[in-house]
Amino acid sequence: MVLIPIIIVIIIVVIIVASCVKIVPQANAFVVERLGAYQGTWEVGLHFKVPFIDRVAKRVLLKEQVVDFAPQPVITKDNVTMQIDTVVFFQITDPKLFAYGVENPIMAIENLTATTLRNIIGDLELDETLTSRETINTKMRASLDIATDPWGIKVNRVELKNIIPPQAIQDAMEKQMKAERERREAILRAEGEKKSTILVAEGKKASAILDAEAEKQAAILRAEAKREATVKEAEGQAEAILKIQHANADGLRFLKEAAPDSAVLQIKSLEAFAKAADGQATKIIIPSEIQGIAGLAKSVVEVAADVKDTK
Repeated sequence: MVLIPIIIVIIIVVIIVASCVKIVPQANAFVVERLGAYQGTWEVGLHFKVPFIDRVAKRVLLKEQVVDFAPQPVITKDNVTMQIDTVVFFQITDPKLFAYGVENPIMAIENLTATTLRNIIGDLELDETLTSRETINTKMRASLDIATDPWGIKVNRVELKNIIPPQAIQDAMEKQMKAERERREAILRAEGEKKSTILVAEGKKASAILDAEAEKQAAILRAEAKREATVKEAEGQAEAILKIQHANADGLRFLKEAAPDSAVLQIKSLEAFAKAADGQATKIIIPSEIQGIAGLAKSVVEVAADVKDTK
């Protein structure tokens, strides 16, 4: 019976000792209090606490955290009310300040973000607000980082997730965007038609050049053909004349070699005269030698006629 209480005491001691052993995981920190007062911050590793005196007051996550806040109503410099929701990226750098600096750090950051956003947007007009996101993000981050430093929080960056203007302005912006799209479409269409016209004109120009070049080549070929024909014709005429001259020369040479007497020469003269008389000339000059021969021939004819009458 005495063994049972001893076993129970041993079990209780083991449980108490086990509860006093703490392991802090990576990217975490434990804020420890002793008798209600801040005792220290445990980093990553194995730690022991005094039973019933020390306690882990807060477990702090040291990773970068993201908080997406609901849209906040803001008024621009030109009195346009819009809704803007923001995303804040922050990281806890001092667990002690985070644990004791502010009651609800996330709510505090949200309220601080809304206030800072209203102050910045209040100095901008609608158009500036819509086109100056980077500027707004930078100003927001700088302001929040300074304000949250006493809480052990570092704001790494702030992003405007969405900017929602009033419905009337949205409709007007949609119409403007539609008109801009139509304008760009018209410009693109005009440029396409211009390029098409240029291509057609260039095609016609190239075709005309090719036609002119073809006509030029054809004219050159025709001229060369005509020139060659003329040359051939001239060569043929020259060859014919040359052959005639050769024939005449051969005839004279044969006549010379035959050594004809005066009677033969006179007959040849009469033949030549006969050929000349067959032409279209209206006036013929008869050499004296041929005239004598003609008179002789006439006398012969008359004598022959007289002899015939006598018989």
